[in-house]
Amino acid sequence: MMKGGLGNLMKQAQQMQDNMKRAQEELASVEVEGQAGSGLVKIVMTCRNEVRRISIDDSLYADDKDMLEDLLVIAFNDAARKADATSQERMSGLMAGMPIPPGMKLPF
Repeated sequence: MMKGGLGNLMKQAQQMQDNMKRAQEELASVEVEGQAGSGLVKIVMTCRNEVRRISIDDSLYADDKDMLEDLLVIAFNDAARKADATSQERMSGLMAGMPIPPGMKLPF
């Protein structure tokens, strides 16, 4: 009886590992957009935090450099938060039904 339970647990662990790998590969292509200044600066990045595009409204080129730099930081941080949230959402759905202690974050 114990052997079958351990075998099933190992099978579930392997399946979970395969599913996590597949989900991580999918997240590499999922894009999120962060914005700042009511959309004057936009950054598109993947859920693996790879920046794909940066869009800066032409009106900002006439303003001071410090403000533009601040808006870029805000937009990047917004995109990074969205990427993290999307990743957590997708990974938590993957872990549903698995006996994982509360509060444990995956992947490790």
